[in-house]
Amino acid sequence: MAKIDLSLNNLNELFPSDFTQEQTAKAKTIFLKELALLAHKFYGGKMQTLPKAGLYGFNWFNVWYTPGVSKISTTIRDDNLTSFDVSNRGNMVAVVSDSTRVLGDGDVTPPGGLGVMEGKAYLMKYLAGIDAVPLCLNSYNENKEHDPDKIIDFVRMLEPSFGAVNLEDISQPNCYKVLDTLRESSDIPVWHDDAQGTGAVTVAGLVNALRIVEKDISQVRIVLYGAGASNATIARLILQAGGDPEKMILFDSKGALSKDREDIKADQRFYRKWELCQKTNPDRINDIEKAMKGADVLISLSKPGPDVVKPDWIRLMGTKPIVFTCANPVPEIYPYAAKEAGAYITATGRGDFPNQVNNSLGFPGILKGALLVRSRSVTDNMAVAASYSMANYAEKKGIHPDYIMPKMDETDMFAYEAADVAMQAIKDGVARVESDWDTIYNRTLEDIGHTRHTIDMMMEQNFIKKPDTALLEQALNKAIEQVR
Repeated sequence: MAKIDLSLNNLNELFPSDFTQEQTAKAKTIFLKELALLAHKFYGGKMQTLPKAGLYGFNWFNVWYTPGVSKISTTIRDDNLTSFDVSNRGNMVAVVSDSTRVLGDGDVTPPGGLGVMEGKAYLMKYLAGIDAVPLCLNSYNENKEHDPDKIIDFVRMLEPSFGAVNLEDISQPNCYKVLDTLRESSDIPVWHDDAQGTGAVTVAGLVNALRIVEKDISQVRIVLYGAGASNATIARLILQAGGDPEKMILFDSKGALSKDREDIKADQRFYRKWELCQKTNPDRINDIEKAMKGADVLISLSKPGPDVVKPDWIRLMGTKPIVFTCANPVPEIYPYAAKEAGAYITATGRGDFPNQVNNSLGFPGILKGALLVRSRSVTDNMAVAASYSMANYAEKKGIHPDYIMPKMDETDMFAYEAADVAMQAIKDGVARVESDWDTIYNRTLEDIGHTRHTIDMMMEQNFIKKPDTALLEQALNKAIEQVR
C-alpha cells in the first residue's frame, strides 16, 4: 500500500496488494463515497456566492444598489435582452431537479439531490467558467405523486433570471414531457443532461471507437441495454449521426422494444420509447442472447453492476466488439471482466478506468457555447456537433483502444467544444448574436483561466481550507475494512 496523497493521483496504489481486481474496484467505490461525505461535511458543501464587481469606496454601495441600480431596472424594462449585458444572466445556469433519479440511488427526496446539483455547478464553473445555481424542488402534487407540470411551471417562472437551464435527475416518464415541453416553449436553452448530455458524450465515444475498429456507424449492429431517458436519447442521437434503426435493438426491464410492445404504446407518457419501438428491431427479437450474437456494439445504461451484463453475452458479439457499460456508480460489468470476455474497447462513466464516457465532458462546453451566442435552445444538431467536436479533439491527440475520449483535465477541449456548438447554433438559426469560432474559443479559455486562477489563489491564501490527510485515511480504512 502506498502512502495516501491529498491529490489522490495514486488512487490505484492505495489498496492492499492481495486484493483482487474486483475487491480493489469495490474498495475504490466505497472510499470515494466515504471521502465525499467527510469532505462535504468539512466544507459544508461545494459552492458559495462571491461578488464579481469591486467596492472602491462607500458610494459604490449606491452604484451597485440604490439609487444607481434603478437605471439597470429601467434599461432592462425597455429591452429585456439587455439583461444579458447588465446582469450575470448571460453566464448563469439553473441546475433544476426533483431528485427522483439520482445516479444509481433512485428517488432520494427533494433535498437529496443537492450534492449532485452542487457538483454540476462546480464542474460548470471549473471546466467552463459558468456560474450555476443548484435548485432542487418538491414536485409532489396533492396526491403525493411527482407532477411534471410543477417542474415545467417552475422553470418557466425562473427563466427571466437565467441564460440556460440544466435539467437533472428527473425520472421517466416525467423527464420526456418536461424536456420536450420546455424546449418548445422556453426562450432560453433547456438541456436535460441525463438525456441529451449522456447522448452527446456516448456518441462521441462511439464515433472514435468505430474509427479505431474501422467500422461505419451506418453498418454496425448496436444493442442498447436499458431504455430510460439516457439510452433512449443515445439511440436518437446515434440515428441522427447516421446509425441504421433496423440494426438497433433496445432492451428495457420487460424485454426488447419493438412494434409488439403494446404496453408502451398504451401509455402515452412513454411516447419517446414508442417512437423507438416503431423504428428499431424490425425482426422483433426479444432475447438478449440472440440480439447479442454478432453485434458490434453494446451500450448499457441500466442499473449498477457489476453482474448486470454477463460475460457470455460479450462472447457472442462480432469482431472487435465495443462495450460501453456506464451505470453509476458501478458499471454493469467491470472493464477488465469485459475484456476477459473478448471486448476490444471498453468504456464506463468513471474516471478511474480508461475511457470515461461522462457527461462532464459535454455539458460545460455545450452550455458555454450556447450562452455565448445567447442561443434560444440546444438543438439535436448542436448535441451531435458537440459529439463530433469531442471525438475530433481526441482523434487529433491520437486515439487508441484506451483513449477514445478527451479527459477532463484537457482544458482547451471545452473551449474547442464551446466554439463548435456556438457555430452550430448560428447555423441552426437559434443564436441571438453572431460571432466567430476564434472569438468563442478565446473567450471560453479566458473565463476558464480566470476561474482556475481564482480557485488557486483562494487555496494558496487558505480561503479554501486544506483538509487533513487524516480525513482521507479515515475513508480509506473504512473502505478496506468493508471489503475485507
